[in-house]
Amino acid sequence: MSRKISFSYSAISETQAGLGRSSSGQVVIADRPSGSAGGSGLGFNGAELLAASLGACFWNDLHYAAQALSAKVRVHRVQAWVDLAGEPPRVVRAHVAALVTGEAAAQVLEVAREGSTIAHSLMGAFPISFERLSD
Repeated sequence: MSRKISFSYSAISETQAGLGRSSSGQVVIADRPSGSAGGSGLGFNGAELLAASLGACFWNDLHYAAQALSAKVRVHRVQAWVDLAGEPPRVVRAHVAALVTGEAAAQVLEVAREGSTIAHSLMGAFPISFERLSD
């Protein structure tokens, strides 16, 4: 079974930024830094959105894994970043780090890593590493 996830962008009046809207109604702003290719610095560039997507997916995966395992854990923080190299720049690696506490934290992290939709979709293009953060 496949599912279609869609997002569309439209111009924000008097700027060159784009207002992105998901099919379920959430919004995000895409833009370039102020002064770069007409950007206003109102929103995120593509690499930032990719890191945000990777981190957001893992945040949700941790909660799905905890529920599936009936584990009592607390997700405190998820950090995600991508490294760019080359010209034109492209993502060459990514990293996800999470601070999760509770007796089953290690197991929840492993189950989330094994089931992360965005991470597994991107791993064919570049390596993604995962790290468990400590307090």
